[in-house]
Amino acid sequence: MAKRRYRPKKFAVIGAGPVGNVIAAFLSKGGCEVTLCDIVPSLLAPARDPGIRIEGTDILKAKVARTTPRIEEILDDPPDVILVAVKATALPLIASALEGYPGEGRYVISWQNGIDTERVLAHHLGPEHVLRAVVNFGCVPIAPGHVRLAFHHRPHVLQELDPGARKAAVAICEVLTRCGLDTVHTGQILSMVWRKAVMNACMNPICAITGKTMAEVISDPILFTLVDSLIKEGIAVARANEIFLGPDFYPYCVGYIRSAGHHKPSMRQDIEAGRRTEIDYINGKIIEYGAQAGIATPFNTMVRGLVKALEPR
Repeated sequence: MAKRRYRPKKFAVIGAGPVGNVIAAFLSKGGCEVTLCDIVPSLLAPARDPGIRIEGTDILKAKVARTTPRIEEILDDPPDVILVAVKATALPLIASALEGYPGEGRYVISWQNGIDTERVLAHHLGPEHVLRAVVNFGCVPIAPGHVRLAFHHRPHVLQELDPGARKAAVAICEVLTRCGLDTVHTGQILSMVWRKAVMNACMNPICAITGKTMAEVISDPILFTLVDSLIKEGIAVARANEIFLGPDFYPYCVGYIRSAGHHKPSMRQDIEAGRRTEIDYINGKIIEYGAQAGIATPFNTMVRGLVKALEPR
């Protein structure tokens, strides 16, 4: 008897911040059954009534099927797919809480910024149940359940960690695409993760430190010199670790960040809100991989130190 094709219908999204709201809204609008989870009840309330509202490059409004502040309640009625959209700093705690979830046909996606986030999940859940996505949109919170998409450069990319989960990964891509979050399966997720991380590493901390938007940083010749040095340092570390970024990555990188406009990236949002940033999973990982390959990373070390100094405020 032929094995039934994998068709995920039930989803849970962990994290009701801007990214989690965007995912939940698109999935719900596309007809999926969605549970939204966050430890902050005030972030969950609007998702059920009046519904999550997205504006900007995409405009939509959608209600989720249910909300919960406890991961344990998700595990009581396990979904087919869990998308983790929390800050990378919360990953060890989330991964530990999900240890009872793995089973046949169940998958967890790291839908996050940073390097090696999928490894944290795989350590607790096993690589056969973990997938990694690279997301190409920027969003800003307006109010709980209300998000502005500053840009949405489709498609997003997704890959399984274990080859045995490839068909499931392709099926999940099809569902996401049908719901409006156009996603393609890739065999080069490591390169994609690093391409985005190098771009984040050059802009996020500079905006966080200076309080400027991406457009303001790019238009300042002194700050752009620092951005340029961070890009080149990240490229050098990737190459030293045999991670392929593509032959035209540098001009692509500059062109991409120039197109972001007056966007306030997530690291600046975190500093302004008094939250811990993801600096350790972005610039910190470039420093770590640089040390592994014997490559000095003075620019990444400097901006990481400055952002860490700002976090306690």
